[in-house]
Amino acid sequence: MRNLWFLSSILLINLAACFAQEENKSPLSIKEIMQGDDFVGQLPSSPQWSLNGETLYFKWNPEKAFSDSLYGYNVKQARIEKTDFETEYALPSPWGVFNKDHSLKIYAKHGDIFMVNLKTNAITQITDTEAYEGSPHFTDHGSKVAYVKDNNMYTWDISSGTTSQLTKFKAKATEKKKSTKDEWLYNDQLELFDVLRSRKAKKDEAEKLNKRYEAKAPLPIDPEGKSISNLKISPDGKYITYLTIKHPTAKEGTIVPHFVTESGYTENQNTRSKVGDEPSEYEMFVYDIANRKVYPVALDNLEGLDYVPEYTKDYPDKPYENKNRIGYISGPVWSEDGKYGVLDINTNDYKDRWIVLLNPRDGTVKNLDHQHDQAWIAGPGIGGYRGGALGWLPDDKTIWFQSEKTGYSHLYVMDVTSKKAKALTSGKFEIYNPEISKDGSRWYFTANKNHPGDRQFYTMPIGGGKLVQLTQMTGNNEVVLSPDERNMAILYSYSNKPTELFLQPNPVGNNSRESAKQLTFSTTEEFKAYNWRDPEIITFKAQDGEAVHARLYRPNAEVKNNAAIIFVHGAGYLQNAHKWWSSYFREFMFHNLLVDNGYTVLDIDYRGSAGYGRDWRTGIYRHMGGKDLSDQVDGAQYLVNNLGIDQEKVGIYGGSYGGFITLMGMFTAPDTFKAGAAIRSVGDWAAYNHGYTARILNTPATDSLAFKRSSPIYFADGLKGDLLILHGMVDDNVHFQDMVRLSQRLIELEKHNWEMALYPVERHGFVEPSSWTDEYTRIYKLFQQSLLKD
Repeated sequence: MRNLWFLSSILLINLAACFAQEENKSPLSIKEIMQGDDFVGQLPSSPQWSLNGETLYFKWNPEKAFSDSLYGYNVKQARIEKTDFETEYALPSPWGVFNKDHSLKIYAKHGDIFMVNLKTNAITQITDTEAYEGSPHFTDHGSKVAYVKDNNMYTWDISSGTTSQLTKFKAKATEKKKSTKDEWLYNDQLELFDVLRSRKAKKDEAEKLNKRYEAKAPLPIDPEGKSISNLKISPDGKYITYLTIKHPTAKEGTIVPHFVTESGYTENQNTRSKVGDEPSEYEMFVYDIANRKVYPVALDNLEGLDYVPEYTKDYPDKPYENKNRIGYISGPVWSEDGKYGVLDINTNDYKDRWIVLLNPRDGTVKNLDHQHDQAWIAGPGIGGYRGGALGWLPDDKTIWFQSEKTGYSHLYVMDVTSKKAKALTSGKFEIYNPEISKDGSRWYFTANKNHPGDRQFYTMPIGGGKLVQLTQMTGNNEVVLSPDERNMAILYSYSNKPTELFLQPNPVGNNSRESAKQLTFSTTEEFKAYNWRDPEIITFKAQDGEAVHARLYRPNAEVKNNAAIIFVHGAGYLQNAHKWWSSYFREFMFHNLLVDNGYTVLDIDYRGSAGYGRDWRTGIYRHMGGKDLSDQVDGAQYLVNNLGIDQEKVGIYGGSYGGFITLMGMFTAPDTFKAGAAIRSVGDWAAYNHGYTARILNTPATDSLAFKRSSPIYFADGLKGDLLILHGMVDDNVHFQDMVRLSQRLIELEKHNWEMALYPVERHGFVEPSSWTDEYTRIYKLFQQSLLKD
């Protein structure tokens, strides 16, 4: 009987796959589009220029090899060639630090430190060890290169080639204290025996001599059991700053069993803990090298350091305590002349960001800018996990940074001597990746000024003024300037056109504006054989009057079945109703297949999505499954009211955060959604990680209301429609345990209209085409049977 049951199960699975394909009217098949890059094409990525700007290197894989290789486009010869291993190995890193006159650049690669002379292109390897060296920067007015090795700082003198160790972090040896009895015995022995007194005297003299030698060596610094991080030295070589991190007691992780293994045994993986971790304690210190002194950076004068969050008012009988709100401390970012150093400080409750001026002589700070958000600090260039974008203007007294002060992330400058700030950009759009031109006269940055879903590359005078658009192709333009800033390498894509590499002369400094030239042609013949839809970017009105952006896919009238599918993107803070090639490209292709079969598809940038400013970003604070879900419900109503969709034929699906919204929709809006497919979903936010969840919902111990109204497991009794749950069993992001708990809840509630499909070898992001195919075959079958049945 057992074997018969097993054979029956296999037969049912195969029949499901056959049913889905037999009912498919599209020329596309689920299996082919779920091959991913093998079907679409291997797209270019990671462009970087040679030092002389004559070659544009990039990652590519037109041969469909095991992994991407490095290719180079010779600008003069207009030819692409695969780069040999030796050239790639020796190629300078695109990241690094320049000296003041940009004649030298230092960088880390292969765990070693290198320096390149930008006048001769000669490369000097500074270190060549098995140890890992990193974080290179110039010091001693550009005469030395500092770097970190084994959590200590070293310098390399450019002229002499001498390497020096500057720090020595070492725990103090603990001396066992003598008891009263042993102390008496020790002194009595010295009184009785001349030889012991003589030996002790010689030993004491030797120790005095050793101390004189020790005074020439790095000062031993006891980290007191804490981790050391963020070592930096001032440009004048006088001060070293470092961060100590006291981690909380060992966190209890979640065990993820791997059942399908090479060994044949179940192997356990210990993964992250859950939200509510005790925060780490951060403290910055200054080491005065000449005076051999160490002292802390005093942050007790930060504005609003004693802030008590507004949400605590919902718990009048629960005492709130956060004795030390200081989170990660980034920097210092030093001015070129070494006169000023700026720190970027976050809080461990994620609600404040300070930019302060450090006085390294005594460790005091002066407040420059305080950014506060009763929800959480984030946004383009603002940071949130670590420091945000921040730097110095060429005058060495003005800093630049980004802030959401106006509700959108914009570029600001401030004179650190007068504390006068000025906004350089403004409007209902956001700034991305600002950088200053090499001559210090202008800015370059990306912005979505024309439309939230269109990113173009701009320039602007260094003091602000008119934004000049340098790219012209609608979609996403990721630009890397050549070393002389005369050419722009552009990774460009459009809604239905995958990413390709383009080259365009920079209009700045050129007399004519030339169009961009496409360098790579990556899509396969199979992909090009289908006429991919360009989805409409529409807006509809939400319940609270806000305009919600979405992608709309309409079927032809002759196949329209009056059913609709709403897709919910993942990550929460991510944008998908845009005009460029989506990271959800499999879903994009699946939506084309759905439309061929008569479905209308709506893909919504709901509350919490990126690209629309601060209020949109924080619209989910303390209630995930609130406005982010009502935006889906309003989208469904828009389809019913305006596009003739049958309100009994609306389905919903998505992965990760999209899976969470699907569950909330099926549980709390069951009259709107008749079927839902929840992929790698969060079922209980109390089970998710701290860094993401605590920003939005605080912690279960301090804000239990937020977690209970945001977690699907508490609303499972509301399920009416057909629910399909799909999850990887070795998911170390959203643990499979989460869905096991939800399934037990559904069982106890006696719900029978749900199914679960498990993928034993898949983590959060699926890898195997067979898994993708099985997953979307089941999703298609769900919609076909649940929405189109009589």
